[in-house]
Amino acid sequence: MAQYFEVHPTHPQPRLIKRAVEILREGGVIAYPTDSSYALGCHIGDKDAVERIRRIRKVDESHNFTLVCRDLSELATYARVSNADFRILKALTPGPYTFLLSATKDVPRRLQHPKRKTIGLRVPDHAIVSALLAELKEPIMSSTLILPGEELPASDPQEIRERLERQVDLVIDGGNCGLEPTTVLALEDGQVTLVRAGKGDTSVFSAD
Repeated sequence: MAQYFEVHPTHPQPRLIKRAVEILREGGVIAYPTDSSYALGCHIGDKDAVERIRRIRKVDESHNFTLVCRDLSELATYARVSNADFRILKALTPGPYTFLLSATKDVPRRLQHPKRKTIGLRVPDHAIVSALLAELKEPIMSSTLILPGEELPASDPQEIRERLERQVDLVIDGGNCGLEPTTVLALEDGQVTLVRAGKGDTSVFSAD
């Protein structure tokens, strides 16, 4: 049975954040709110937890997971970022964007896209996520909480609890945070490709 924490969306309770991070470190899978929608998260080094998320989502090994990072310095540990890429990242973070970048050697091969060797990274603008990352001191391995057969992410924490209470270890109720997934941008030496239009503003990019 999943634990259920009601966490204040702008002033997260440190006691609950600390316990949530303990659950991540113990190999747990959590459902948590972000600045775009709810997401599933686990510890970056936990292969079994990653596989659990794949089973919940019913996605195969080609599915791009996202590393949710505290800031750009952490992001650069896991991705190759040119000066031109960095300027784009700086302008759009924190915010509801996922960036597909070439993975560094610090990213386990199983977490990279099998053909393109890319990794999705993002820096959300959400107090609960910021608190989790500050306590964890490393990225959260994450995937948008879109359940099989659904087109939109789950947004009601009570419903998430009812549907996933035997599949996740913790549901963090941070209120309703919307239905739109992130905007996904592939970056390569300053060249931007719009992969998916979502919550982030895409007006400055063209979908080639």
